[in-house]
Amino acid sequence: MPRLPFSIVAGGALAVVTLGSIAGAYAYSHGLGGLLGTQPTANQIVDRFEAVSGKHPGFRRNHAKGVCVTGYFDSNGNAAPLSRASVFAAGRSQVVGRLSIGGGNPAQADGASNVRSLALRIVTPGGEWRTAMNSAPIFPVRTPEALFDMLAASRQAHDATTYGDNPGMDAFMKTHPEAARFDQWLRDHPPSSGFDNAAYYSVSAFRLIDRDGHAQDVRWRVEPDDAYTPLAAAQTHDTDFLERGLAGRLRQGPVRWHMIITLAQPGDVTNDSTRQWPANRTQIDVGTLVVQREEPQIDGPCRDISFDPLKLPDGIAPSDDPLLKARSAAYAQSHERRLHEEQRYAAGK
Repeated sequence: MPRLPFSIVAGGALAVVTLGSIAGAYAYSHGLGGLLGTQPTANQIVDRFEAVSGKHPGFRRNHAKGVCVTGYFDSNGNAAPLSRASVFAAGRSQVVGRLSIGGGNPAQADGASNVRSLALRIVTPGGEWRTAMNSAPIFPVRTPEALFDMLAASRQAHDATTYGDNPGMDAFMKTHPEAARFDQWLRDHPPSSGFDNAAYYSVSAFRLIDRDGHAQDVRWRVEPDDAYTPLAAAQTHDTDFLERGLAGRLRQGPVRWHMIITLAQPGDVTNDSTRQWPANRTQIDVGTLVVQREEPQIDGPCRDISFDPLKLPDGIAPSDDPLLKARSAAYAQSHERRLHEEQRYAAGK
């Protein structure tokens, strides 16, 4: 019997699909109540995702459609003075990752989402680093509570019978004006034509710790060597143009991104993912991510990896962004649901 695509990964008015898709990059459903006080529980968040996208056993509750990738990260040593993490020492580390789109339906058309995501597991002798990045540098909301409200608004808009009739989303936007920054960024940056020519951002801030214990707040991104081109209307006729395009591109050779770390200055916010830092902040090229191969997610090497953003090596620490703890805690419940579905499927129940 074939295996379910079980995995531990959960990324006028704002478009419903945009909000629902990007929201999932941050809500991975764990029991948040005990950890985060009065905030929504993981079960509640997952149930709300399923209400928007439907139930698809064995698949991620969001970013359900994706592809596994493998390759390596070549560190140039430029970040070694800032962090004692072995991943930043000059040298090569093996990588297993996943490229995906937002949304909880694994059969949806690639054109249904204008956000792409890249998750990585980078393994070194001194530990491993997992990071989940999105093709937008900011998030619509800054707290798990607001995220929960956004999912409810997305469901109401999804259920609207009249085009443009989104009272729930309109009400959400009035109470969360910060979401307009995300909307404007998407308007100004059309989605890329492929997985390979998109930049991907950490969105949340993190801290690099050096050998003396000094900390530096940072964000990171990976910038593609392939030139960005916007999505063409003709591409959307192919439901799976992103995976096909990546496979075709890899037949020409490996795909490369440069990892860039941005250093915060005193006063830069680290607890609000809806805000970018000023463009004049110091940026350091710390190495090259190289993807050599892609494989279907149903039995590929990324299938059962948890891309928990707080799975960090010594030398990298979380910031005070409230979404980070919620995301990390959420993986346990997400894992439990999918594992249960996998076991039931294997047992023929």
